[in-house]
Amino acid sequence: MFTGMLHTHSLSVILFVVLFLVKTILLLANADSALASFTKRTQLADRIISVAFLLTGIYLTIYSGLIGAWFWVKIIVLICVIPLSIVAFKKKNKILVVLSLMMLVYIYGISEMKSPVFKKEIKGELAGKSGIELGQTIFENNCASCHGMDGKRMLSGAKDLTKSQLTAEEQIRVIRNGKNSMMAYKKLLTEEQIQAVAGYVQNMKH
Repeated sequence: MFTGMLHTHSLSVILFVVLFLVKTILLLANADSALASFTKRTQLADRIISVAFLLTGIYLTIYSGLIGAWFWVKIIVLICVIPLSIVAFKKKNKILVVLSLMMLVYIYGISEMKSPVFKKEIKGELAGKSGIELGQTIFENNCASCHGMDGKRMLSGAKDLTKSQLTAEEQIRVIRNGKNSMMAYKKLLTEEQIQAVAGYVQNMKH
């Protein structure tokens, strides 16, 4: 269910941005009649996409467990961009329209990276730790929001790790490359750290 909602949300966001981009291009090209025609023809689709965008976003917010500073930055920017874009198109203000488009792209980037500066950082004091202790520290700081400290939380489409049938090698592959809503950690963790997390997760199994 969560994965389906995530994909629906991502699709609705992309379609929303594409429609906005097309209207922006028409406005910048001074194609007023084409803009009016396109806006009229896509009005229903625009409303459906906007509703899907909103409802799936609310669902993901409630069930993801991933609400940090990035989330509130995203909400603030979104609240600002909605009235700004309406005024921009109504007054045909090209500068405001471009600014609105840039804000939408920024919102999308925040959502994807879970960071207002597009940089996901691994938290936790890792110095001097190795093996299971290292894996536990990384897990608790970066994985527990969805998996829970005990591996059973199952938010954001996460599986119950205590019942996982994956081998250590398979878990290493998932941690490294990501899966569904789980991001890839191959650029954020060293191979030793990835193996440590997989080892810690293996210890969670009953």
